[in-house]
Amino acid sequence: MGFKREDFDITWANDKVEDVCVTYKNNVGDHIVCGDLNEIDTSIIPSGDVLIGGPPCQSFSLLGKRKPDDQRGSLAWKYLDTLKEKRPTFFLFENVVGIKSAKTRDGRYVLQELSRVFSGMGYELSTYTLNAADYGVPQRRRRVFIVGSLDGRKIDRPPPTHSRTPGKTLTGKVLQKWVSSSAALSDLPKPSEKDGIPYGKEPQNEYQRLMRKESHGVYNHYPPYASETDMKIIKSVPPGGNYMNIPDEIATKRIMKFKKTGGRTTTYGRLDPEEPAYTINTYFDRPNVGCNIHYSEDRMITIREGLRLQSLPDDFIIYSTAKRNYYYQVGNAVPFLLALAWAKKFKELF
Repeated sequence: MGFKREDFDITWANDKVEDVCVTYKNNVGDHIVCGDLNEIDTSIIPSGDVLIGGPPCQSFSLLGKRKPDDQRGSLAWKYLDTLKEKRPTFFLFENVVGIKSAKTRDGRYVLQELSRVFSGMGYELSTYTLNAADYGVPQRRRRVFIVGSLDGRKIDRPPPTHSRTPGKTLTGKVLQKWVSSSAALSDLPKPSEKDGIPYGKEPQNEYQRLMRKESHGVYNHYPPYASETDMKIIKSVPPGGNYMNIPDEIATKRIMKFKKTGGRTTTYGRLDPEEPAYTINTYFDRPNVGCNIHYSEDRMITIREGLRLQSLPDDFIIYSTAKRNYYYQVGNAVPFLLALAWAKKFKELF
């Protein structure tokens, strides 16, 4: 979406999940090929000036047992095969920060191995760890980007537009304050089972105007489900709070274990209205796997609110045949404004 907005002609794309492909076709273009990339002959991929992609992050993630040699991790090497065959002038490779500590089966660091192969193809490399909040995204989402140039030029990181502490930089550029969760969501109406519902109020700030620019209503803003136990927990957590705020008498065994041994800061967290959200994952319909409780209402955030926190505009509508795949698509997305910043940087290179 970011590259499309900067007038790049996107000629080919791939995903394995049918719902993802339908969403892509309806929002980006019908050039996507649905299927397992490991089973697709890369010769059918058209040549281009830029290759962009992010092989599935699960096998490189800091969550769970890391297995870099599994089927999902092998897609990283499929990306390399495509790059070697097509030889685009520039490439962008995105992944989670866990890739910096992930190792291959024989003990080598994945990131170093990838860099060695990229360099062996003749690419001038740069590697950056960027926080999406620094680019106007209302979310503290850190991701690794490897970018390469075949013409010998070093590609700089996109210049940040926002900061936790706004003001002028040493170069005189003015950075705006990070966009908070309330600044991102406060204009949305109550959740509804219907699509295309009216906003009901005018946008309150520049971010909301940007999100609503091409949209004529609110979609994917469905009431999230919560069990009776979850509702008790949700009501006990204050804005900016987490599992430590849950009274022992309603806490589950898992919560009590976290209280004794320490858990992730975001677990059973409620959004702080004055701060950006933490990383939106693929399970943001659950209170126990992140900071996903609405900052002022006693409920989980909706799919649309997840999209807002990913900076995907309101005219980007998710299509899915299963509830799980709504959250899968939102949590796996690259924030639109961060992708847009990279697209602008690559556009300068032409």
